[in-house]
Amino acid sequence: MRLSTKGRYAVTAMMDLAIHGEECPVTLADISECQGISLSYLEQLFARLRREGLVEGVRGPGGGYRLAKAASTITIADIINAVGEGVDATRCGGKGDCQGGARCLTHELWADLSDQIHDFLQGITLADFANRPGVREVARRQDERHERPINFVRKRA
Repeated sequence: MRLSTKGRYAVTAMMDLAIHGEECPVTLADISECQGISLSYLEQLFARLRREGLVEGVRGPGGGYRLAKAASTITIADIINAVGEGVDATRCGGKGDCQGGARCLTHELWADLSDQIHDFLQGITLADFANRPGVREVARRQDERHERPINFVRKRA
């Protein structure tokens, strides 16, 4: 079982917004360059994130995106769900028709694992993760390499 690229990229982009978007909006081009995610892929992801009320666009000079609500209220599970992903360890997508239309022998095990992963991701907010020292260090390194403002690091260092 793996989290898809869509879910991983959505979480990465939202972390970038949580770290850099407090003072001013962040452009998708900045996220694309810093995180190595294609701009067209980010546009698709942000359309979904906007529909789900997790981000909002700011028009005009200095525009871009920012979080639509506090980072402390957005969980990693919220982000993954917003882009149409789920974390499912079953072969049947949780339907219980894994073996010729009936449950397989290990369906409950994989369904329970899926629930545990979802609960784990539901328990971590963007703010929780952004405040980890290791995450701050990676953000600082990326900012220096891409010559981005270091708003996050200055505020919390």
